[in-house]
Amino acid sequence: MTLTVPASALTYLGTEHLIDDESRELRAAVRDFVDRRVRPHIAGWYEEGRLPARELARELGRLGVLGMHLEGYGCAGASATAYGLACFELEAGDSGLRSLVSVQGSLAMYAIWRFGSEEQKQRWLPRMAAGEAIGCFGLTEPDFGSDPAGMRTRARRDGDDWLLNGTKMWITNGSIADVAVVWARTDEGVRGFLVPAGTPGFTAPEITRKQSLRASVTSELVLDDVRLPADALLPEAAGLSGPLSCLNEARFGIVFGALGAAHDCLETTVDYTRSRQIFDRPLAAYQATQLKLADMGLELGKGMLLALHLGALKDAGTLDHRQISLGKLNSVREAIAIARECRALLGAAGITLDYPVIRHSANLESVLTYEGTSEVHQLIIGQVLTGHAAFR
Repeated sequence: MTLTVPASALTYLGTEHLIDDESRELRAAVRDFVDRRVRPHIAGWYEEGRLPARELARELGRLGVLGMHLEGYGCAGASATAYGLACFELEAGDSGLRSLVSVQGSLAMYAIWRFGSEEQKQRWLPRMAAGEAIGCFGLTEPDFGSDPAGMRTRARRDGDDWLLNGTKMWITNGSIADVAVVWARTDEGVRGFLVPAGTPGFTAPEITRKQSLRASVTSELVLDDVRLPADALLPEAAGLSGPLSCLNEARFGIVFGALGAAHDCLETTVDYTRSRQIFDRPLAAYQATQLKLADMGLELGKGMLLALHLGALKDAGTLDHRQISLGKLNSVREAIAIARECRALLGAAGITLDYPVIRHSANLESVLTYEGTSEVHQLIIGQVLTGHAAFR
């Protein structure tokens, strides 16, 4: 009997012809960075509940992935597909690592790049692209996540200044950020503000005791009569369309990123089942095991095809923001199912940090929730199909 050479699920799918040389090179560089700089340490960081985010940010800046899909101001101007593939490799390392890059580039930097003044762009973007300054994005509040229109944070004019009061919650990078992009209600509607760290009345206590995204900095933002000059306002953002457009940028990265976590789980599990002996045979040689691996490989492959399709649409400038919901819903839902199935195939070994599977599974519980829950994305798709908004 001749055995075929084992192939990874994505190699077997044959998608390489859909990726250009530049994107492949960048993907390889990010994969090398993750293998060299993150994988040897991530289990310890996760167990300790910390991430050397500032150190990593500078290294990621040198790699060119911070704000990589933006043009100018020290940003690489890479394609959407290249950015997606970078997110895939980063999240294969850990969701916290991809979150660091995603919040920096797709939320904080994108908000400044898209809605900021030229002075704001010149002040912040080059330093943020280099990883010398870190940003965060303050939209979610303790009582308002899926419904940001209900936010209670307010900004009112006081002479030429603005006074901000309110609280933001679950903010990645918050307590280490040099600048926070904060969204607040005003008499003119929802507006965005740049709040530098150290501004009187602005604090960012870190959130601890997390059992997911432990290798990530998560914080609360507290604004108590924070006084900002007039030029702290993002001049081109008016209404909720501003922050929601930033969320669409971040959601796009998750379409690829979640698949990276799933791929790491599947590759780990295939290797484990090929070496694990059960009743004098490799676990991988049993039909029940192969049926599970085949189903997971199929869903991973389908998810990658959808991600690459959405990347091609974004690069062509024809991507509808509602199409991102297809990708975010599918990628995260299937990724968490793959992680759970892989955990079961690893048996007792699957609950330890000796393998990445339980870490990915726990992280994906957060990814399932942020940037729009599965239910929110289902309702976005449902509205497209029926013409009726059913959010309330």
